[in-house]
Amino acid sequence: MKLKGVLSNKNIVLRIVVWFLLILVMTLPTMIIWRAVVGPDPSLSALKTFQVLQTFAVFIVPVLVLAYLSKERPLAWLHLTQGMSLRTVLWVMAMILVLSPGINLLSWLNEQVNLPEWLSAIEAQLQATEEAADALTRLFAEADTIPELLLNLVIMALLPAIGEELCFRGGCQGLFPDGTAGPMPEGDSPYSKRVRLRARTHVAVWVTAFLFSAMHFQFYGFIPRMLLGALLGYLLCFSGSLYVPMLAHFTNNAFAVSCFYLSGKGLVSEEAMETFGSGGTWWMGVISLIAGCLMMYFFARQQSSARHP
Repeated sequence: MKLKGVLSNKNIVLRIVVWFLLILVMTLPTMIIWRAVVGPDPSLSALKTFQVLQTFAVFIVPVLVLAYLSKERPLAWLHLTQGMSLRTVLWVMAMILVLSPGINLLSWLNEQVNLPEWLSAIEAQLQATEEAADALTRLFAEADTIPELLLNLVIMALLPAIGEELCFRGGCQGLFPDGTAGPMPEGDSPYSKRVRLRARTHVAVWVTAFLFSAMHFQFYGFIPRMLLGALLGYLLCFSGSLYVPMLAHFTNNAFAVSCFYLSGKGLVSEEAMETFGSGGTWWMGVISLIAGCLMMYFFARQQSSARHP
């Protein structure tokens, strides 16, 4: 029986159900093996190994199988057939670094959000979850040597960039344009069709960004992470290559991991890096966001010119 493209004519709901079942099929055995082999008190190396397995089980393998079942050209559907120019690589990396103070500003503003008094118990739980996630991240990021730093970059920057972009921008975002608004009406003018297509694209980008942020289960970083997810989504739309948001995602994570390593060596101040652009330096955060938006605008124009000379 031919399986390739078997879901190509099926609706979006069925494909989402199949995707969810694939994640379960991959995740449950991983969890069972983890509990049987590692036990309740895992070492740091065991936690990192599980992180790698989880990335493959939840983010990478299911979406690759879904793409194979859904399309005759699965790699093209995932936007993995088009590469990047050196100019694009340098521009995207610079844009993410320029946006770093702006992301700090958005994170600081998100942290100022206080729930009503009657939701104080939920707020306390959210804060506890945030602190636990931060503690685990710091534990993962600890490194005394260059080889340990490189390993952390693979586990905390490279694999998440590949896995999460495959899952969200490649898979989730790719499901929407074909199914959110149905087929184009026959009598529509070319202009109306362009408007409808752009509307579908914006829906795909922002719904995916919302899910991307929600998946991290961190309320006090929800807004900046959702906006970052939207940025990654539009990078894919403008470039047509999934490698571009993968690079941006990797740059963002690698910058954080590298700063943590350098702060451990006493070369930079971790607090200064995390707060630059917020609080007393909020104006740098505003400049960062404006500069980042301008860089995104020129990137979109450059990509459009390259694809439609």
